[in-house]
Amino acid sequence: MPVAVEPTALTVTGGDDSRWRRFLASRPDATVFHHPAWSRVLSESYGYRPLVLAQSDQERTIVGGLPLLELPRSLRGRRFSSLPFTDYCPPLAGESPGGGLENLTASLLAWQRAARVREVAVHGGLPAGPGIEVATRGVRHVLQLDGSAGELEGRMKGTQVLRAIKKARRAGLQATLGRSHDEVRAFYRLHVLTRRRQGVPVQPWRFLDLIWKHVIDQGLGFVVLASLDRQPVAGALYLAWNRNLIYKFGASDPRFWEQRPNNLVMWTAIEWACDQGYRTLDFGRTDLDNQGLRDFKSRWGATELPLAYSYLGAASHPSAAVAARHARLRKLAVDAAGRVIRRSPAIVCRATGALLYGRLQGFAS
Repeated sequence: MPVAVEPTALTVTGGDDSRWRRFLASRPDATVFHHPAWSRVLSESYGYRPLVLAQSDQERTIVGGLPLLELPRSLRGRRFSSLPFTDYCPPLAGESPGGGLENLTASLLAWQRAARVREVAVHGGLPAGPGIEVATRGVRHVLQLDGSAGELEGRMKGTQVLRAIKKARRAGLQATLGRSHDEVRAFYRLHVLTRRRQGVPVQPWRFLDLIWKHVIDQGLGFVVLASLDRQPVAGALYLAWNRNLIYKFGASDPRFWEQRPNNLVMWTAIEWACDQGYRTLDFGRTDLDNQGLRDFKSRWGATELPLAYSYLGAASHPSAAVAARHARLRKLAVDAAGRVIRRSPAIVCRATGALLYGRLQGFAS
């Protein structure tokens, strides 16, 4: 159905605008991905220009908006994303006068036309209508963290997850939560090995280094490392703010999978979140055809939700036949690159990531 509301003019501002920060603090659904620290990481990593499109009431109080990054300009015009390298970053819209998601959507369409923007990708759902396409890009899993860790553990009694956690402890694995630069470095070494095994390029170290600088070192995240005899064998990087925890990256050494280190890593983060009064754990995006990962996340009691992305600008979306052909070509390219990466030293995985990330993201997601 068309969006039949009168749009309110959006204001372009920055993430450090005090009004935006106050608005974010008032929204229980705001996450680190809405926080200016995350946009700063992406901007400094890949050279994207960050901004916030804000919707205000008559008193200039922000009642809605979304962070954006301007991607490299193509021959056909300007492109924006909210946000690249980000699983889920829906617009935030209040219910006060001048707010609401339909009003914000209409305002976003009006801004796109006035600013002569060719494409806007929103990693969240918008009301479908003329000029907007909504597509399912996978699923996400959200675990409600109501109650203490002990209560959550009680609800998991007899489950495969709890048996795996106990097995990891019996094997002598120890998990630690940390925020130091050295701990992020240790995680990155596992991350490189994991991506090489999977046959996919790894994010440049600069990206993880900036996550440490702007996010983790500012108290907005942490890493968990599971070690055996002081050797890290599994780990994960989490983003934490506004009582919403996000699982961003995970990595492990397959030689130790039998000891179930990944389960111990996840449980350590959940225990921390429960102790700190967090509301939710978002396990992140999973592709629809990755049933094994979907099952792993569901076993924790997380609810599986469709992950919808919204696209403004019909030029972003070719016909179904053309899209299918593009998908087949991308798969062939990814498979070919994967064979090379898996058979090459880890430095090849890193070099490929340094070359490709930031150039291929755009609207591929």
